[in-house]
Amino acid sequence: MYRRATSGVRSASNSLTRLSSSSLTSAPAAASASAPSASALNQTSRSRSFSSALRSFRVCSASTRWSHGGSWRSPASLRAQVRVSAPVMERLERRYASMASEHTYKDLLTSLPKPGGGEYGKYYSLTALNDPRIDKLPYSVRILLESAIRNCDNYQVTKDDVEKILDWENTSTKQVEIAFKPARVILQDFTGVPALVDLASMRDAVKNLGSDPNKINPLVPVDLVVDHSVQVDFARSEDAAQKNMELEFKRNKERFAFLKWGSTAFQNMLVVPPGSGIVHQVNLEYLGRVVFNSGGFLYPDSVVGTDSHTTMIDGLGVAGWGVGGIEAEAAMLGQPMSMVLPGVVGFKLDGKLKEGVTATDLVLTVTQILRKHGVVGKFVEFYGEGMSELSLADRATIANMSPEYGATMGFFPVDHVTLEYLKLTGRSDETVSMIESYLRANNMFVDYNEPQQERSYTSYLQLDLGHVEPCISGPKRPHDRVALKDMKADWHACLDNPVGFKGFAVPKEKQGEVVKFSYDGQPAEIKHGSVVIAAITSCTNTSNPSVMIGAALVAKKAYDLGLKVKPWVKTSLAPGSRVVEKYLDRSGLREDLNKQGFQIVGYGCTTCIGNSGDLDKEVAAAIEGTDIIPAAVLSGNRNFEGRVHPQTRANYLASPPLVVAYALAGTVDIDFETEPVGTGKDGKNVFLRDIWPTNEEVAKVVQYSVLPSMFKSSYETITSGNPLWNELSAPGSTLYSWDSNSTYIHEPPYFKNMTADPPGPREVKDAYCLLNFGDSVTTDHISPAGNIQKTSPAAKFLMDRGVSQTDFNSYGSRRGNDEVMARGTFANIRLVNKLLKGEVGPKTVHVPTGEKLSVFDAASRYMNAGQDTVILAGAEYGSGSSRDWAAKGPLLLGVKAVIAKSFERIHRSNLAGMGIIPLCFKAGEDADTLGLTGHERYTVHLPTKVSDIKPGQDVTVTTDTGKSFVCTLRFDTEVELAYYDHGGILPYVIRSLSAK
Repeated sequence: MYRRATSGVRSASNSLTRLSSSSLTSAPAAASASAPSASALNQTSRSRSFSSALRSFRVCSASTRWSHGGSWRSPASLRAQVRVSAPVMERLERRYASMASEHTYKDLLTSLPKPGGGEYGKYYSLTALNDPRIDKLPYSVRILLESAIRNCDNYQVTKDDVEKILDWENTSTKQVEIAFKPARVILQDFTGVPALVDLASMRDAVKNLGSDPNKINPLVPVDLVVDHSVQVDFARSEDAAQKNMELEFKRNKERFAFLKWGSTAFQNMLVVPPGSGIVHQVNLEYLGRVVFNSGGFLYPDSVVGTDSHTTMIDGLGVAGWGVGGIEAEAAMLGQPMSMVLPGVVGFKLDGKLKEGVTATDLVLTVTQILRKHGVVGKFVEFYGEGMSELSLADRATIANMSPEYGATMGFFPVDHVTLEYLKLTGRSDETVSMIESYLRANNMFVDYNEPQQERSYTSYLQLDLGHVEPCISGPKRPHDRVALKDMKADWHACLDNPVGFKGFAVPKEKQGEVVKFSYDGQPAEIKHGSVVIAAITSCTNTSNPSVMIGAALVAKKAYDLGLKVKPWVKTSLAPGSRVVEKYLDRSGLREDLNKQGFQIVGYGCTTCIGNSGDLDKEVAAAIEGTDIIPAAVLSGNRNFEGRVHPQTRANYLASPPLVVAYALAGTVDIDFETEPVGTGKDGKNVFLRDIWPTNEEVAKVVQYSVLPSMFKSSYETITSGNPLWNELSAPGSTLYSWDSNSTYIHEPPYFKNMTADPPGPREVKDAYCLLNFGDSVTTDHISPAGNIQKTSPAAKFLMDRGVSQTDFNSYGSRRGNDEVMARGTFANIRLVNKLLKGEVGPKTVHVPTGEKLSVFDAASRYMNAGQDTVILAGAEYGSGSSRDWAAKGPLLLGVKAVIAKSFERIHRSNLAGMGIIPLCFKAGEDADTLGLTGHERYTVHLPTKVSDIKPGQDVTVTTDTGKSFVCTLRFDTEVELAYYDHGGILPYVIRSLSAK
């Protein structure tokens, strides 16, 4: 049924099904001596080909001897304590030695000498290829090339893959497919819990198919950082962080116990406990290797993660990007990632940032430029003389926002700035020397003191850093940048404009409305634009000492002049790393933040993902039942409506210093240039310029306060420093004992009654439209992470099981329970569904009866009647965080296809991974131009055999009203078609591993 792998196109059975032990990414991969040949495989039936391909598969830990150096514990040493035995290491090293002699590119294996004698290890040398095309390749593409060479066994990764990458200048324009093996996988707990649930369930499925369940084990290093569960229930107190953590453990005890079980049940997995920091900052400061040294083999670090902001690591010169949880699970289990070789946009930076301009201002400017240019599905690579003016933290801030400008990566090649950051964060001198030596030897290091070789890019952009000006972004999207000097006018325009991304449609006569209330016995008031949440939060900025120190200096200067934040503004500080607390303490500025209400509330991702906690009851009551549009100002990266807090309809992204400034002003309806922030203790007006620190002031404090010893001390106890975590008990079995009464962890239905044979394509015939959307429907709309509304189907499910409203927790925290998450799919309170004709909310119309129902109830009716459903959507469908539940949920609701103008990259691949058909309208067409109302019934005319389907082919869709239109099938690779044939990527992997 599968096509034969010819002309550079791998068949499904010849590519990703082969999980032989040669798939270990931690060492140079080569074809196993016992591996079956391609011809032998193609002579077998499809159901037998898995068995042949996997006969030599053996499960063992892929942990190897990498190290940061120094005396503090590295990720490898932590794993080694509990999960890697000496015999396993010896077997692996023997295997690596034999593999090297069999390797397709064994002649490229080269020794890297140490300056004082001896060698660091061996590596596959790009320069030894003697191919002049390499010198013109972008650095980000060279990482793909090295991986393809190192893993090339002409089995999972072929010589054709290597040639495609070498010829990138020509092939990148042709949508060619390559196989890529990341060196490691990183998870956070919101996405990590469902990933572990899937792995646990896959073990049961493999057992039910008569095979060894312990075959389900990560074959690459997996790091899971518990950082998304803390909520800001307590703020403005010295003990807020401790109280929030205690409540976090109380709410999530079951989830955390499950994660702790996973850390021992699965090999090669490190779980970083709560309270350690945000996953991306921990990745940057601690987990990122830059160069691996595994068993004497050197190769570049690369990572995929189940959070779209995995891209933050690109600032460190580590190639990393977000993938869906289902893709990450396959990567853990040794599957190469099938990806389209991307174009690379070269972004040249010149000049220097002006006085008073922050890295946040720069990233919001870059985001707007790249969004306008169009970089979806591409890499962006930064270069130019301006690079020397950007600290590593500044680079990471820009890289972090890749999902907001739409790129797969925003990559900064390794240079001297990178090396200095590695030393600052505690990596040993020897490790840094090894990294530099390897990258220089392999033509992957940028030395701006030397003449630069001209590189080829798909397109070119340029920015003079001196042209960047202070700005914020909002009120509903991260790429809607507003210059600070224009903010007041822009706010009033938003009040006037029709409802949309830049509009609230508030009548002129109501724009001056004021709601008066009493707060703690004192008179207070709220009006349009009043700031009720001011949060220094998220990985984007809390990794950056310059903006954190800048915020503290603003707080200090304001307090010294007599300004204080109003007590009803919910202020919070949630650093991405415990190091932030150390350097704020050393600088003496933490107390100044405390005086303004910015006490530390926890070390995790809080307000930016909707874990902002409740507003004070008096504030919430004042807003409830009114048309007032209160505002939140946060130093995060996401501000979609309904995400930050249900009652803050306007949400602005700003630098930490501006978060403090807006909290002091108490409103976004202000022109900081001409209007005072407040009145000082001497009765005089205090303007923003009076409290804004100079760049020199900030730099002096940073230089004095941020020290390598802080990073070492923060991370040397990373797995043992949390008593609440240490006290948790977890089962010791390798198979998980599912509790049917649990409302947090539930065995998913995906693999029940699964057979050894693939089900093949499913027809979509006479399907009803479940939802009809416009543009920019985000994964927050599809699968919200925040509050569970008390009137929602998920709330009813929980209450029917005795869970009180105070214990609902969030959708994000309950992602391990498919019953809750299916009911939470399309449950966002700001959902705009055209079937409701302007009404906003998580409902739809059941087309056969015309009844208005919750989305879950309508979907249940369709499924109970045996009726398929589809979704119509506009542009950028699925933008936002890379939530696997945004694809799993629609699957459980019976959705068979999504027809959209365009898809966000990760969400499209997630839909494909779950077996949902992604279709794109032809250019210039959408549901409206075609006259589709959503009340039609839709039939998708796909061939009944996968062998007759081509990636990207035209597909005709007809309706019962006589309309017919052509769409583009967005299964983009042969591999995604194989997933579709099996009913999704995970059933595909299970059948692979279960083969006899």
